[in-house]
Amino acid sequence: MRVAVGADHAGVALKADIVRMLGEMQHACDDLGTTGEESVDYPDYAERVARGVAAGRYDRGILICGTGIGMAMAANKIAGVRAAPVSDVDVARLAREHNDANVLALGARFIARERALELVRVFLDTPFAGGRHDRRVRKIAALETQSTDAD
Repeated sequence: MRVAVGADHAGVALKADIVRMLGEMQHACDDLGTTGEESVDYPDYAERVARGVAAGRYDRGILICGTGIGMAMAANKIAGVRAAPVSDVDVARLAREHNDANVLALGARFIARERALELVRVFLDTPFAGGRHDRRVRKIAALETQSTDAD
């Protein structure tokens, strides 16, 4: 599996641990930054990862910021991306199984390292269930092409 990983300054240390684990798991991984702890703007890194996933260059994306929320919000602006901010193992599994989430967003300030690594493993190992969930995911995709004009 090919995975893109990105973080802002709050997530850079956890990102390094995730990249190392992905290598151990034999996943191809591209680290799309940042690499230092100086303040940066999380939307820049969310966009890099999300555009790569949407274009099909990556099977999945992983984003890390302080809460995971800003990264998910930014990534979800890119058509074809279904980013889920996750802090629970069951939610990580269901984000994949039911929602076909293709980007995982983690909050480095609120999730312990070992828990974050477990969330990544579950996210990468869980297949999409399809079936009735496929119809719902297609409806999400259809929202991306609808006009934003008020009715």
